[in-house]
Amino acid sequence: MAIAIDLSGSVAIVTGGGRGVGRGISERLLAAGAEVVICGRKEPEHLPESGGRRAHWTPADVRELPQIEAVAAFAEQRFGRIDVLVNNAGGAPAADAATASPRFHESILRLNLIAPLHFAQRANRTMQCQESGGVILFISSVSATRPSPGTAAYGAAKAGLESLVRSLAMEWAPKVRVVGVAGGMVVVGGVDGVPVSVGG
Repeated sequence: MAIAIDLSGSVAIVTGGGRGVGRGISERLLAAGAEVVICGRKEPEHLPESGGRRAHWTPADVRELPQIEAVAAFAEQRFGRIDVLVNNAGGAPAADAATASPRFHESILRLNLIAPLHFAQRANRTMQCQESGGVILFISSVSATRPSPGTAAYGAAKAGLESLVRSLAMEWAPKVRVVGVAGGMVVVGGVDGVPVSVGG
């Protein structure tokens, strides 16, 4: 049974919202009535849409603080508020932990742990000033709680993310709700529409 949620008048930012899990989240938010801002390093060929409404795209590498600020400013200048942040951008290519370079490990931690923290901090600043507060959602992974051979740094980052969620939820309540979601294997559209599975 589907749960009807009305997000009319709300403004959501979804990092990495143009493809995969992020795209699905963006489409559901649009269907619920929210204005959706997505960001990424590359503009998707087709923006997420639902019911004739389309997401708004702005470029950003979320590992860079000035670009996080630019996304938040884009949403605020266009809509005057930020009600929802979905920290979805992330991932990691497979790599042997014994031979991967320190720079590689640092980049994985920056993308999957540090960047979401910075984006959450920026969104919280706006949400704390809104009467209705806001919601910050972190997309975690089953890799946070089980061995993750081949993606050790990614698993460590996601474990850190889950700890971060618990701490921020305590610090920023009651105005801002902070939650984490760890999905399992998710089927997303692949090349030429062929479904592929990605790890949670």
